[in-house]
Parts: sequence; C-alpha cells; structure tokens
Amino acid sequence: MIEVRQLTKRYRSTRAVDGLTFEVKPGYVAGFLGPNGAGKSTTMRAILGLDRPTSGEALVDGRRYADIRRPMHHVGALLDAGAVHGGRSAYDHLRVLARSNGIKDRRVVATLEQVGLASAAEQRVGSLSLGMKQRLGVAAALLGDPGVLLFDEPVNGLDPEGIRWIRHLMRGLAREGRTVLVSSHLMSEMALTADRVIVIGRGKLILEASMRDLEERFKKDVLVRSPVQDALAAVLHAAGATARPEDSALLVQGLDAPGIADLAARHHIPIHELTPRSASLEDVYLELTDDSLEYRTTDSRPDSRRPNTRPASDPAASDPAASDPAGSRPADSRLADSRPADSRPADPRPADPRPTESRPAECRTADSRRADSRAADPRPAESRRADPRPAESRRAESRPAESRPADSRPADARPADSSPADSSPAEFRSANSRASEANR
Repeated sequence: MIEVRQLTKRYRSTRAVDGLTFEVKPGYVAGFLGPNGAGKSTTMRAILGLDRPTSGEALVDGRRYADIRRPMHHVGALLDAGAVHGGRSAYDHLRVLARSNGIKDRRVVATLEQVGLASAAEQRVGSLSLGMKQRLGVAAALLGDPGVLLFDEPVNGLDPEGIRWIRHLMRGLAREGRTVLVSSHLMSEMALTADRVIVIGRGKLILEASMRDLEERFKKDVLVRSPVQDALAAVLHAAGATARPEDSALLVQGLDAPGIADLAARHHIPIHELTPRSASLEDVYLELTDDSLEYRTTDSRPDSRRPNTRPASDPAASDPAASDPAGSRPADSRLADSRPADSRPADPRPADPRPTESRPAECRTADSRRADSRAADPRPAESRRADPRPAESRRAESRPAESRPADSRPADARPADSSPADSSPAEFRSANSRASEANR
C-alpha cells in the first residue's frame, strides 16, 4: 500500500508538490495523471526516498523507503529506462541489482524471460532500442518479486504488441493483490488499464476517483436506435426525458438505459441499440486540468485555417506569391521569359526620366553604348558601312600577325634606336648582347 500525506516539496521558490494526499490500495491499478510539471515524477521520487520532502510524508506499507531493508523485495520501480550503464549486458545489469539485495541469479534469468529479453541477455544495454530498455526497466522492477510497483511512463518506445503486453502485465499484478501506481499521458491506454485515477495539477490534488465514478459523474446521454423512432420519442417526452435525433438514432437525457428499456417494453416498442455514453477519459482529464496547465500552446490551428491578419494595403494580403521567396515558388512562375510576350505582366516600375547620357556608363545598356560610339565616329555612314579594301586584305589583317606573310605585316612605326648597343645601361641590353661581350 502507498500512502502520501500532506506531501510538500519545494525547490527554492518553486513548489513542485503542495500538500498532496492520496493512497493506493492493493489489488488496484491506479493511474497517476497530470500535465507536464504537475509534480508526478517528484511525488514518485519522494515515495522512493530519492527526494526528501519539505514537509509531509510518503510511506510504503507504513514505512519510509529508507527504513526498508533490502527494498527491492518490497518495492519495484521504473522511473527512467535510460539511467543504466550502457557498457554492461542486460544480464549483468540485473545480476548486479540482484546481488545488492540478496536475489539469486536464477531469478535474473526468469525475469528476462518474463519481459521477453532472454535472447538479448548478452547484448550491451547501450545497443538496445528504447522499447527494449523499457522492458529491461520493467524486469528490474520485478526482480525482487515486490508487492508494490511504481511505473513512470512505462509504454514509451513500446510497439503495439509491447503496449498490450505491459497492460496485461499490470492488470495481472493487480489481480495477484499487488499495489500498482502508473504515471502516463496516454489517456486511451489508462482508460483500458487503470481501476482508479489520481489527477493532480500544479502539485495539488484535483481528483481521486474510480473509473466507474468518473463515468457516472461525466455521463452524457444514452444512444437509442429503434425502427419506430417517432413513437419512441413521443413516449420518452411523455415520461419527462429529452430525445434529440442524430444519425438515425435518438440521444436521450433524463433517463438511464434500464429506464428507457422498461419504458419501451411497456409500450411494445422494439429497441435495436441501447448504449449509455459518457465523456472519454481524455475529455474528463482536459476539463479537470484546464486551469492547471503551465505550458499552453497559443494557437494549434493549421495555417490554412488561421485568419489573414495582414493589412489590406499589403500586396501579400491578396497575393500570396508576393510574400513567397523565389526559391519556394515553382520554376515556371520564375521563368517569365519562357512565356509569350502578351502573357507577361507589365513592368510596374516607372520609366527613368533622365536622358541616357546623364546616367553612369555602367547603368546604360550595351545598345546605348554602341550608339554613343557610332555617334562619335566622324566618318560618313556610307564609309563606315562599306570597306573599300579587297576582301583578301581584310581577311589577312584579321589573322594573327605571326600567321601572316612577312611582307604583309605592317611596318614598325617606332623610330630606330640610333645609339650604339653599349651606350645603353646594362640592365636594358638584351641577354644575347651581354653574352657576346662576356665571350670577348
């Protein structure tokens, strides 16, 4: 049995747990629920003696955990599946725990088989997947065959088969008379596993109740199907109940399922379906913890359903492409030159009123620069267009000077150097002239 009495735990100015009181009796699976930061893990650590309470107490079978000799025989826990030495094998990890509490090695083998890790017993823990580490953590909790078990998010990383296995495992442990406390955020799984729920928020108790009490407290209506729906609705209204049609059925409030069945039988009205409906555990949980959320999202709606808050003057408000970076638009929307000229959008930029000559040369186009060069040529247009030289001489001139005949190369227009070779400074004389002087 687990007893938590006026438990309070502070970390400097933060109050993680605030006067929390509840108990978990043998033979039940208790779901420990609450938002992130509600104090679930802190409460479990206080039960296991890992955190010292600021005030209050947390007891296991009437004793503090620190006072229990060989505690693995009394309490088993899975808080963090990754808190394991990665270099050890799965077998060695359990064997070390077993020896610290006087547990025989054959129990290690039996526990590995129970959680489905017999084939991975010699693998290093660091090489195991998250789901396999979760199974190893469950094996460590079961190692001493304890009567009290605590599991913090035990289904993390498990595949569907593993989730079903651990659900049946916890239900089976409760049927054996053990005390099971399970923390989880999976409401659908808790609805199938837990017998009772303990809901906390901001370190305080919000609700402690059985699943049956929750169904009664958050009962919605009774769904009824009948081939004579109108006659059944009239009878229900006469009895003081409200019946609302929906999808070829009636949603009845004001009468429970046995009362509706008896009323229909007295009036000889056939009933094809009679289903009491209540809010799901997820709906109940969200309603109970709505005021206790510390980490709340601002807007969870998809982008397509959010309103357009841009001003009307912003062109992106009416044209989504205006605010789209070029890299995120399709290629055909960027290659405007590939479209016909009449389908291209007009350039919205105003024309430059300055004359071409007043703009810098680098801003002018190549055509305008060619026009300037033609305007600066003093020759008549006819002489510029027609070259009177024969075609052969024009082709020869266009070839490199080295490939043309020597007589067709233009003469050097530079004047010949009249000074003797030795009168020029030595650094300006050629290498051949300096070599000939050295030979002499």
